[in-house]
Amino acid sequence: MDDRRDLERVLWRSRRGMLELDILLVDFARSRYPHLSDSEQAAYRALLQVDDWVLLDWLRGRVLPEPRFAEIVARIVAFNADS
Repeated sequence: MDDRRDLERVLWRSRRGMLELDILLVDFARSRYPHLSDSEQAAYRALLQVDDWVLLDWLRGRVLPEPRFAEIVARIVAFNADS
């Protein structure tokens, strides 16, 4: 898949329609997604299929994420903490 097209799709899917998630995900995707490894990019794309409320709880630290998403969630949280 073309890298630019992949990034455009990921950016589009990162816009969730919930402002809190948009803020957490879109800047991360724009800034960091292109630099993630293939496996990390796959994890991020899979994360985008998680229900919005579940995802928000994970990103806010209210609930521990599923183990398969723990690393990418930690990266998103750390990115937003530094912003």
